[in-house]
Amino acid sequence: MSNDKGHKVPGHRLARIGHLASLATRVAGGMLGEGARQWSRGQRPSARDLLLTPANARRVGDQLARLRGAAMKVGQLLSMDAGDLLPPELADILARLRAEGTPMPASQLAQVLKHELGEDWQRHFSHFEFRPMAAASIGQVHQAWADDGEHLAVKIQYPGIAGSIDSDVSNVATLLRISGLVPEGVNYQQLLDEARQQLHAEADYVLEARQLERFNQLLAGDERFILPRARTDISTERLLAMSFVDGKPVESLGNEPLERRNHIMALLFELLFRELFEFNLVQTDPNFANFQYQDERLVLLDFGATREYAPSFGDGYRRLFCAALDHNEQAMTAALTDIGFFSQQIIPEQKQAIIHMVQLACEPLQQNAPFDFGNSTLAQRLRDAGTAISMQQNYWHSPPADALFLHRKIGGLYLLAARLGAKVNVRQQLQSWL
Repeated sequence: MSNDKGHKVPGHRLARIGHLASLATRVAGGMLGEGARQWSRGQRPSARDLLLTPANARRVGDQLARLRGAAMKVGQLLSMDAGDLLPPELADILARLRAEGTPMPASQLAQVLKHELGEDWQRHFSHFEFRPMAAASIGQVHQAWADDGEHLAVKIQYPGIAGSIDSDVSNVATLLRISGLVPEGVNYQQLLDEARQQLHAEADYVLEARQLERFNQLLAGDERFILPRARTDISTERLLAMSFVDGKPVESLGNEPLERRNHIMALLFELLFRELFEFNLVQTDPNFANFQYQDERLVLLDFGATREYAPSFGDGYRRLFCAALDHNEQAMTAALTDIGFFSQQIIPEQKQAIIHMVQLACEPLQQNAPFDFGNSTLAQRLRDAGTAISMQQNYWHSPPADALFLHRKIGGLYLLAARLGAKVNVRQQLQSWL
């Protein structure tokens, strides 16, 4: 049991605060050094220019990646959900946190296994692979074989992560505020509050096992979808054992023929509409690592970010999509209001800007033919429209939390479709639900 290269995850709250405090000190030191260099060359840099240097970007990204947990997850959420609210430089810093985290050393992993499964944890396995298959923000995944011979994927949570969520979110909010990276007047508190709630749900592996079983039941008999099954006999609140599913990363679809890329993306859009309109249960994390494929079949791997919706929420989006297809702005406004938009004081120009952004997002639905995501500028135009709402016109408007997480999933599918150069008739996928 050699101690593979890894960084111990700081589990104690004070240790984690100390790591963030030292990060702020190092960022400030980097600003002073860079400022001195530029002044010596006769330049007059702004504080923002000094803060957003490549070296400081590395410092922020590396430290949050080492902390893992909420610190890293908030970075991921901000980079995906609030990218349009933040300066591009900060969005780039936080986007680094979507990459894999640094794994625990083997000694710390062994302590976690003993804590979760007891001193004789080995009795559950005929073999346990200590080198992780993947390491992310909240936990890492290992291959193992159960004592009955079943091939398993075992997700193990980093120690102290669940207990550190509230303080981590507060610490990251403080870091963003004192750093000056987020413009004044941008209220991201609702996003952080939702991130906190979502993280508590994702840190509960008993809840995730239940959601996994629900999706197994909902998709039973549909052989186009492959899901693991939870082994509840060797799972705990912080350790989730599942049957091992072997698939290829969905991002590697780029090497496959266009027909297969289109097919897998069509399955993803079909599943989204079923989740929203039929299941009232949406897996809201669009991280590409959550999806794999086996030939023509789609593999679904992670259900920690599953969110339950009231039937009225899906009905609101059904009316919104119908109104968007009819270019009926009055009906769009009514549907958005029912969903929970416009609950704050909002001027007509703000409301119009939001409706325009929804119309943009519905662009793939406007044609009853395959939409060419790879040759579309839709993602950039959505980003520009979001920037206009949040910054240029000072129109920033907090969407309802349920909508925010759904839009995160839709945006992630658009990004994946563009990455794969897929062509999908999204309107055809949606039509049966309207």
